[in-house]
Amino acid sequence: MRLAHQMAMESPLVKADVIESYEFPELANKYRVFGVPRTVINEDTHMEGALPEHMLMAYVMEAVGKSV
Repeated sequence: MRLAHQMAMESPLVKADVIESYEFPELANKYRVFGVPRTVINEDTHMEGALPEHMLMAYVMEAVGKSV
């Protein structure tokens, strides 16, 4: 979560939100949250758990269609 927010602060192209799944069950269902943290990128790329920076960046690059 911290890295996503850092990315959002650095680029106007990145938006980062954190929600509490118990407070927003409709969003938790929409994004199929079964474990936390769950990161969703561009609605279709997602991963469970805390990832090291290099792995998260690989997912981000994949989501925007760039090879790493």
